[in-house]
Amino acid sequence: MELVKVGEKTYYIKNPTNIGLYKINDKEVYIIDSGNDRDAGRKILKIIDAQGWSVKGIITTHSNADHIGGNKLIQDRTHCSIYALGIEKCFTEFPILEPSFLFGGYPFKDLRSKFLLAKESTVTAIDNNLCEGLEYFPLKGHYFDMLGIKTDDDVYFLADSLFSEETIKKYHVFFIYDVEEYLNTLDHLATLEGKVFIPSHCEATTDISGLIEINRSKVKEVSEKIYSLCRQELTFEGILKGIFDDYGLTMDPNQYVLVGSTVRSFLSYLCDKGKVCFEFRDNKMYWKQK
Repeated sequence: MELVKVGEKTYYIKNPTNIGLYKINDKEVYIIDSGNDRDAGRKILKIIDAQGWSVKGIITTHSNADHIGGNKLIQDRTHCSIYALGIEKCFTEFPILEPSFLFGGYPFKDLRSKFLLAKESTVTAIDNNLCEGLEYFPLKGHYFDMLGIKTDDDVYFLADSLFSEETIKKYHVFFIYDVEEYLNTLDHLATLEGKVFIPSHCEATTDISGLIEINRSKVKEVSEKIYSLCRQELTFEGILKGIFDDYGLTMDPNQYVLVGSTVRSFLSYLCDKGKVCFEFRDNKMYWKQK
């Protein structure tokens, strides 16, 4: 982990999930997301301690396990408040909801690992609880009530609203809960003006226009691919296999639920747009072009 200063009061820690820091005075900082596990939490505290700072609170952009994994350790050691918005507050307080939602039932043991299941923490509704100098804004689409943070240094923390070109080339299908809202979020991102933009899984940058188009293009591609697969009547499992085969992906429990949930979201999107429909036959659900 490396601490990088990007504004008078704004920093971030370079990490597989980038961690934001905002100084509210000479001694106290807010953390923006806490990494994927206890070890990440320990490393974050070590960096903060080395600067002579203390933790005022943690702002949770959304409740995916790789963003809240350090919450419990940091909260236990510092007694700080943790803030989240709407449904993200519920999922952060009760993280078993994430793998349960993804699987559609109680998750079997393979899904109850730190990759999808963080430790519980006590969470306060973000509401109007942020200090002066910080503001949050909605970034719906990737997850239920994901938010971004803008600091008064004109630095934007963009959570999982954008993925890197390298990640997209490797995995092709990145997680989306609501396709329509995700595309709306990309439109909103294109209007932002700031000095530095920090997505959670990309390098910090002064220009996100290229990233926006890369992400938008891949969403369009996946949507068209699923629509094309529906030329023949297929069950969800048949469509999922087609996506994995076409992109050369390898199925495992985590990828099954993450890509599977995203494929279902695309089917809902296409169905609501009137492009695909479904029917039940022989006690199976089949999807097809309309």
